[in-house]
Amino acid sequence: MRKTYEGGVPLAEVVRSGFVEGVHRGSVVVLDAAGAVVAAAGDVSSPVFPRSSNKPMQAIGMVRAGLPLADPADLALVSASHAGEEFHLARVARLLADGGFTEEDLRCPPELPVGEQARVTVLRAGGGPTRIQMNCSGKHAGMLLTCRSAGWSTDGYWRPEHPLQQRLHETVEEFAGEPAAAVGVDGCGAPVLAVSLTALAGAYLRLVRADLGTVPRTVADAMRAYPEIVGGTEADDTRLMRGVPELLAKVGAEGVIATALPDGGAVALKIDDGAGRARLPVLVSALRRLGVDAPVLAEFAEVPLFGGGLPVGAVRPLW
Repeated sequence: MRKTYEGGVPLAEVVRSGFVEGVHRGSVVVLDAAGAVVAAAGDVSSPVFPRSSNKPMQAIGMVRAGLPLADPADLALVSASHAGEEFHLARVARLLADGGFTEEDLRCPPELPVGEQARVTVLRAGGGPTRIQMNCSGKHAGMLLTCRSAGWSTDGYWRPEHPLQQRLHETVEEFAGEPAAAVGVDGCGAPVLAVSLTALAGAYLRLVRADLGTVPRTVADAMRAYPEIVGGTEADDTRLMRGVPELLAKVGAEGVIATALPDGGAVALKIDDGAGRARLPVLVSALRRLGVDAPVLAEFAEVPLFGGGLPVGAVRPLW
């Protein structure tokens, strides 16, 4: 596997008033239900940081290490990049309290909610950044609980050399089917591992095709049962999982998203400039190559552009 991502190809164009004012480059891979590549564009074999798209595999590692969560909704939260809505924050707070922790035990940085409406609500109330509002606070709460259950110290639980992170590293590599090419520091402060888009798509396919009752399937089922917890009321991955039966989907920062269907295959993609607006149109085009035809996909096939408050164009796929 090459060690440097070579960059993608034009995957989406920005059309305003009939004029193409820009393009979004990126890479995308489509696997069939057997895991074979059936379509691809750009560089899908070099490593990228999937960012939060790695969270389902990290959640599997936590459960295997003893994460004591009986409620599937809590497991969805550990796998989430939540929008910071009230129901997210209340659930994180309860997880911490149940484990004897407080918000100050979290080592994700203080932030405002990533969800637009939740952020506006906090600001209107005179609030500011907090650790629990950070979109990875559910994952970090899960990490603390796992350490407590496994008998590991919580000191430095977010550092790559900690036994917890070593276990999660092994789990990501197991499901990716390739060694991590690099270890970085994610936005939340925890490690992020670099794997190829092909490996990422394969990992998601392994989750949704795992036997019922196994840990990978339990994580996938929890995320699909509680899509609002995984993202938020208006989050891309939430809306996709609500609208496409059995779909597992998880976004990552810098324009990444990975999806899989147990009988339909998998898709992983990255938009090179990190633009979220290009992510869904390209994903819809990829899912349609797998024969996925759900009404919700029509809503995401193009992203409208506005001028003077009126629609004047769209971001639409080129691939």
